[in-house]
Amino acid sequence: MTDFVDSPASDWQRPLPEAGWWRTDLWVAIGLAAATAGSVSLSRAAGVFDESPTWLVIIWVILLTVPLAVRRRWPEAAAIIVSLTFSVGAMLGVGDVLFGNICLYLSIYSVGAWGRNRVVALWVRGAIILGMFLWLFWALLDQSNQVNVLPELSREGAFSPYAAFGLLQVLINILYFAAAYYFGNASWNSARRAASLVARTHELAEERERTAHQAVVLERVRIARELHDVVAHHVSMMGVQAGAARRVLGSDPDEAVLAITRIEESARSAVKELHALLGALRDDDDPKSPPGSLTTSESISIRGAHQLEQLVAENRAAGLAVKFSLIGEPITVPATVDACIYRITQEALTNTRKHAGAGATADVRLRYEPHAVELEVTDDGVGAVTRSAAPGRGLGHRGMRERTDAVGGELHLGARSRGGYLVRARFPLDGGAISNNDAVSDEGAASKQNAAPNNTAVSHDTASFHDGAASNERPASNNCAAPAFGTPLAERSSATP
Repeated sequence: MTDFVDSPASDWQRPLPEAGWWRTDLWVAIGLAAATAGSVSLSRAAGVFDESPTWLVIIWVILLTVPLAVRRRWPEAAAIIVSLTFSVGAMLGVGDVLFGNICLYLSIYSVGAWGRNRVVALWVRGAIILGMFLWLFWALLDQSNQVNVLPELSREGAFSPYAAFGLLQVLINILYFAAAYYFGNASWNSARRAASLVARTHELAEERERTAHQAVVLERVRIARELHDVVAHHVSMMGVQAGAARRVLGSDPDEAVLAITRIEESARSAVKELHALLGALRDDDDPKSPPGSLTTSESISIRGAHQLEQLVAENRAAGLAVKFSLIGEPITVPATVDACIYRITQEALTNTRKHAGAGATADVRLRYEPHAVELEVTDDGVGAVTRSAAPGRGLGHRGMRERTDAVGGELHLGARSRGGYLVRARFPLDGGAISNNDAVSDEGAASKQNAAPNNTAVSHDTASFHDGAASNERPASNNCAAPAFGTPLAERSSATP
């Protein structure tokens, strides 16, 4: 709803219309000048305002209408000139009862509709209206004592016919000036709302463009991360197998053939994963893709935690002594967490093959809890200082951190106090928060189970699982370290060959 009095504190300025507005206003002023001249001529012919000279009437018509040609560019100046001309002309006996009032109304309206400074517009209109009412009251009081003015209206009595006539004039002028003031403000407020709507529309369009651009950037980052994982893993494995084949080619041709066969299998697996990745991208770009087909984000990570044993077997076949332990009863986890577990394990084992040194062994442990799943990959190779100096080391770490952060997990990376490297990732499930209380309860359960005689079959793996926490192997990190593992509820281990 439009306010009757606009807010003076508003700093918005109504812009002028498109090119050609001045031509329209000029024609309006010319039309009003012609109409006013005609109305004055008819009034003089009827004996109303017929005592003033013609030259004064012409000047009055010009000063009353010509300023309206600039009523949108300089509304305050136009209103002041028109109102003064109207008042002075009435005092000098020049005017008419129709188009003169229309010109005054339009000038006051224009101040409210087009005034740049709302404080100035408020005071200009207030001054004009106040002046008009003071003049009206003065004229009514002055004429009340002149019996030759409206002699047919009696002045006698508390509510005489002349008093009723004066009250009627006051009411007419109240409606006249209130309408000019109100509709001027209404026009200005309407223009302000329209400008605000246009600005918001532009902002929404820009926001959509930014969102679309961010989505493209995020998709590129995700694709780059997947390509890094796939290429780094398989190329590293092929390099190891090629080196093994070269060393035994003369002494053991059968072993060399086996290594070359593994290279071929790894290459085929890499091509298959890259084909699935690029195929998903083509499906997203193809407008003819059938509805319900997988998007890139749904098909880009087709591997999960259930394939960790296969991943461990591939690394073991490549010559890395690696052990896999599954602790706890497997539960269903979100697809994003599932893919994150696989890719972090893949990256950690790839780094072990590349940086841990000859003869290093690795241990992969996956633990399921009621409200979280925890992954730990350790090795006994060279320390963190040597690995940090290796070229390209930061890209894999950054990818692991990005994956973990994306699903609300925590990641710890660092050297072990007894040598080797630790990668630990913990993912809360069902909105469960990671807290130290979980670690305390797990350690309490661990002490109880270690005391039980029926747990001797898994005590070795459990002790190995806790040795990092017992020896304070976690260095300071920007990320909070996850709690230590508790004693397993169930364990399936793959022994190192």
